[in-house]
Amino acid sequence: MRLYLLALNPTDSVTEGFLPAAARLGLDVTVLTDGPEAHRATYPDIEVLECDVRDFRAVITRISTHHAPDAVFTNSDHLQTQAALAAEYFGLPAKPWQTALRAKDKAHLRRHLAATGADTVWSTELAAGHDPAALLDLDVPYPCVVKPREGVASEDVVLVGTPEDLVLRCKEIQSRRPQDPLVVEEYLAGELYTLETLGDGRVRHVLGGFHTEVSAPPYFIEERLAFVPAHPEPVVAQVLAQLDALGVGFGACHTEFVVHEGRARIIEVNYRAIGDQCDLLLAQLLDIPLFEHILRTHLGEPLPADLGVRTDGAARLEYPYVDRAGTLTSAPEAADLVVDGVRLTYRPLRQVGERHDLYHTNRDYVGVLRATGTDQETVDRVADGFLAAQRWVITP
Repeated sequence: MRLYLLALNPTDSVTEGFLPAAARLGLDVTVLTDGPEAHRATYPDIEVLECDVRDFRAVITRISTHHAPDAVFTNSDHLQTQAALAAEYFGLPAKPWQTALRAKDKAHLRRHLAATGADTVWSTELAAGHDPAALLDLDVPYPCVVKPREGVASEDVVLVGTPEDLVLRCKEIQSRRPQDPLVVEEYLAGELYTLETLGDGRVRHVLGGFHTEVSAPPYFIEERLAFVPAHPEPVVAQVLAQLDALGVGFGACHTEFVVHEGRARIIEVNYRAIGDQCDLLLAQLLDIPLFEHILRTHLGEPLPADLGVRTDGAARLEYPYVDRAGTLTSAPEAADLVVDGVRLTYRPLRQVGERHDLYHTNRDYVGVLRATGTDQETVDRVADGFLAAQRWVITP
């Protein structure tokens, strides 16, 4: 059976998750990408074809002139709509392309949730190239959040408190992303969480989620996540109702939401498996073949009624990041340890000698620590001890 996997850059999810899972399922994999060299260097034994994967027509043509497909899949935020359209063209199981578009386009998401009565958030869209001074004529609630309409990883997401700051921040983002429309929306207060789901269009499993801690305003860099085996049932019910309104029910979905005084409100929907190595941790913690399950749904196989997940796990992910531009001149190497029953996995995300600007996003990460065990207090203590013993040096 032939799996076409659409990708932009090689990721841990693909390298350590989906490709090994595809091999275990006996699938022949063809990677379609606009950056073939990086993929061939990362996994030289996998067939890689060059393709303008951001254009669904190019994807369909590339597949049509190669082997017949049994599944078209991607775990990229940027390619969900293209993969869904290509799969639908070939009559294969897929996420509804309309839902994929709603999830990716934050303006569509807000409009659809409001139109269906699921939730109403004050929101407006600033078209690419338009003068943000026009926003001063609107009754914008402050504080508010400015972000690219189709952005990812908290890039150019910023909290603003005044009309003057709003115009300034919009102009700054436009200078970096002149072709990108922006969204301005009310700030949703509350504790930040995620909900991880997996469905086959018939049954939907809730895999738990995470409690997310972010950096101090005005930016929203995810600093650490702690695993939550089960959110309160009323909270889950509210989030699932909003996902139902959006049409989310097939495949993996990573939903970010806040809870304030018992009310759950969606921040954004990433219609794919959670990234930044959280998916690798989730598979290990729940002790299930998560990546195989995800691929099987795209092959048209039903999910079992009971996934048999472990429920006694505790976990934390920590993302050390830099607060200045410069060259990384000293940093810890990869490590796999077991301390007091806690399994620690540390992976560098930058190489010593690399120079980077400061982004105020997840791109500022220099590493990721995954810590798993059965007691959260012990997991936190061991993780804190490991991080305290490490040193990352940035030279301007």
